[in-house]
Amino acid sequence: MNIQQAARSNGGSAATTPAPHAALLARARSVLGSFTTAGTFTLRGAEEPPAPGLFDRTVLLSRAAGNAITRGHGGRHDLAYADSADPAVLAALIACAAPTGSPVAADPEMLSVLALAERLAQAEIPVLINGPTGTGKEVLSRFIHMRSPRAAAPFIAINCAAMPETMLEAMLFGHQKGAFTGANAAAEGFFRAAHGGTLLLDEIAEMPLALQAKLLRVLQEGEVVPIGATKPVKVDVRVIACANRDLPSEVEEGRFRADLFYRLNVFPLELSALRDRPADIAPLAFAMVLRHVPAPGPQARPVPWIGEAALAMLEAHAWPGNVRELENVMRRALLLAGDAAEIGLQHIVFDRPVRAAGETVSADPAPGTTTIPGGKLSNIVQLSETRAILAALDSCGGSRVAAARKLGISERTLRYRLAEFRENGIAVAGSRR
Repeated sequence: MNIQQAARSNGGSAATTPAPHAALLARARSVLGSFTTAGTFTLRGAEEPPAPGLFDRTVLLSRAAGNAITRGHGGRHDLAYADSADPAVLAALIACAAPTGSPVAADPEMLSVLALAERLAQAEIPVLINGPTGTGKEVLSRFIHMRSPRAAAPFIAINCAAMPETMLEAMLFGHQKGAFTGANAAAEGFFRAAHGGTLLLDEIAEMPLALQAKLLRVLQEGEVVPIGATKPVKVDVRVIACANRDLPSEVEEGRFRADLFYRLNVFPLELSALRDRPADIAPLAFAMVLRHVPAPGPQARPVPWIGEAALAMLEAHAWPGNVRELENVMRRALLLAGDAAEIGLQHIVFDRPVRAAGETVSADPAPGTTTIPGGKLSNIVQLSETRAILAALDSCGGSRVAAARKLGISERTLRYRLAEFRENGIAVAGSRR
């Protein structure tokens, strides 16, 4: 198989790939093939003729003294790069090529979840997606819908926690005119609106127990009874449920029906926290920049590049808010960077840590903690990260290689973090390799 054939088999299209870009394109296509479909993107050298066909994304590559992205119209991006082995270049290329609304991933764990989700999309069974808040459960749900035979039908997402409990039944199953006070007209409800397609029930653990019993009947019988009606209405809907709580524990505590859990838990998918899939951080960061940078005018628009030090800072962060927090940080960075060509350390401002209701904060630092001079979030990562890194170095006898392995980060990231500590006046002992 030649390079052009390999490109098409991995979801892209290209003319004969020139040697200068071959290694980079091969790496990018091996990743993009996990979550894009054939014909959605084309990657080629800027000097090559256009590939035939229409594509959501077109990325033109060129060699340059530095890295840069220029966004044009019609999904076109020009990516200039200096070193094809630079991980940031691969991350930017993945972000540029990913179609609108598709997942963006590079971490092996997330790529395996996407591969499994694609196989699951072809099966007509309920799906239960578990994971912390902000990890991309709705994005994965849309991915399953778009890869399924139901892709041309509606995809409707509802958040069970965001709806008034008294109205949730009517909004799900519909109601007849006059069925209750204020029902001035009949409504079909979300199940009938999603007929033939997919209905996402997010935060399903928040659904009242009484309504869970009615949902179970819909899943078993494939029919709904609108409020005020006497006859059931057949519906053909695939249900995807998402939860950020541990549903087996909710079942044990009596807050979630066991029969509904087993009905939904035919094939569960688990999304890990962002900190546990570090290879996703850089591609997602570039994708957020591309999403929120102002649209180009008559001329193509340069897109700020994320500098190496800024990327290292992002990779070292704990991300308690997961992908949602990363989006906040990158939107903030774009605002602070202004017209700068590169997003640097000074533009990265993390969200202020939040604490659970009722949790108290001591006015004085706990014994053994490290105090960092200067409280600006743009200059430091959270204090807990500092303590974790120093503890890992201490437990590994000062070996940076062993400490990085223990922390699950690259040695490059650890090196930048240690340099930042020294700049903030923190003594780092035993920093030998």
